[in-house]
Amino acid sequence: MSKINSEVKKRKVAWGISGAGDRIAEYVQIMKELQKEYEDSVDIQVFVSKAGETVLGFYNLENDLKHSFSKVMVEANANSPFLAAWMQMHKYEFLLIAPASSNTVAKIAYGIGDTMLTNAASMSLKAFAPVYVVPVDFEKKTLVTKLPNGKDMKLRVRKEDSENVRKLEQMEDMHVLSEPERIPEVFKEWFGQKK
Repeated sequence: MSKINSEVKKRKVAWGISGAGDRIAEYVQIMKELQKEYEDSVDIQVFVSKAGETVLGFYNLENDLKHSFSKVMVEANANSPFLAAWMQMHKYEFLLIAPASSNTVAKIAYGIGDTMLTNAASMSLKAFAPVYVVPVDFEKKTLVTKLPNGKDMKLRVRKEDSENVRKLEQMEDMHVLSEPERIPEVFKEWFGQKK
């Protein structure tokens, strides 16, 4: 007699972390909460850019990520890990880049795919796979961010960076979120309300 597998196959989400430090601990906390909330039906797999790995190290978050998610992969080059191909084959429901640095946003806006995340975004859009981006430089303003040592640092969001975000908003299958608190809405839309 064969044993029936009663386990439900989990749907997968590719979460990309770029080299932006602004509110990075909040992003990690939100994603951990979502992984717990949807643990029976969704597997969030983490893809960290080279710059993202550096930033996570500054904020001492790398071990937290490895203990909280089933798969955490760090970029070796634009095609390794081969996230671009996996997105094209629709192995993931969507690609979420959160946080997205101004560098990552600019590259995606102008079709440059020379990093794992920008290549994956470009290839996703070509294959009609949705991409969600939470840019740290959403609109032109002055903001205050926390440094790894807990001190505040004042930053200017440049007009050029916010214009690149507007360019992303015009792309088909590209969804731009104004802040990390909007991420749970995406999960609710895709996977329904849990608990």
